Amino acid sequence: MESIEHVRTLGRSGIRVSALGFGCWAIGGEWASLDGQPLGWGKVDDEESVRAVRRALDLGVTFFDTADAYGTGHSERVLARALGKRRADVVVATKWGNLIDEERRLLTGSDDSPAYARRALTASLRRLDTDYIDLYQLHLSDADPERAAELREACEEFVREGLIRAYAWSTDDPARAAVFAEGEHCTAVQHRLNILQDAPELLALCEGSNLASINRSPLAMGLLTGKHTPGRALEAGDIRNAPPAWLSGFTEGGGADAEWLRRVEALRDVLTSGGRTLAQGALAWIWARSPLTVPIPGFRSVAQAEENAGALAKGPLTAGQLAEVDRILGR
Repeated sequence: MESIEHVRTLGRSGIRVSALGFGCWAIGGEWASLDGQPLGWGKVDDEESVRAVRRALDLGVTFFDTADAYGTGHSERVLARALGKRRADVVVATKWGNLIDEERRLLTGSDDSPAYARRALTASLRRLDTDYIDLYQLHLSDADPERAAELREACEEFVREGLIRAYAWSTDDPARAAVFAEGEHCTAVQHRLNILQDAPELLALCEGSNLASINRSPLAMGLLTGKHTPGRALEAGDIRNAPPAWLSGFTEGGGADAEWLRRVEALRDVLTSGGRTLAQGALAWIWARSPLTVPIPGFRSVAQAEENAGALAKGPLTAGQLAEVDRILGR
């Protein structure tokens, strides 16, 4: 089994993080759009979320990714409480660009202006109970590239003021990511990457521009945990039960898509090699895919935190296993 360096560098920033990060979308709890579309992962127990973050810290996880929109501020507040005096021991990433109503738990719109970026940053600093954010990320995946250039310069100003250490864009469009990559303190791209949804163009951009590849949806919104069956609906407040157009692998009111689950099952043997769980194998594929990757699986419990963190000790898949995955998936 190949070993994995448990610490990776976030691109050109020199910031060191654990090779596995934790995504804090789910611990934000329930929230929705103005038209009632669920945007969270259902109900959560805040005390369990705090215990899970602290357990992850004990297991060597030092990178936590959240957003002001997650739970309309709730995820940031829970993360701050969980980190407490250990804030200086970790790297915190958050995002901006969405307009939120904290009282009603609603996403109310978006704002791509530099002035709003500063207001959002001030609000996130307050909720996170910190005086700096390590990685500040634009959360509007399809923002206008010319406007994004203005936001890039705003982020450079935030770096000069000591409010952030580095910045990134959360987008699946390589051309947009390249706009931010022109900035001196841009150090990453956050994009979707999992064994079922590869992203070769974005990985090439990261390699060519010395950026970290921060991987959201590394477990395909839970499909790669092996815990879903076709036709089994999820709870009403779960975004996967009423999936928006961009969310693949789930059907309206019907749970996981049967064809996606068939592909997961076909990969089971190679992913569970070396005593891994299915989820740990999915993370091992990402590490083998590129040395620049930092997957950020979500979590809602101590057990999930332990399983995800346990992937570090088992390392990446081998080159032979990578080839076998491509053969199985026909690519």
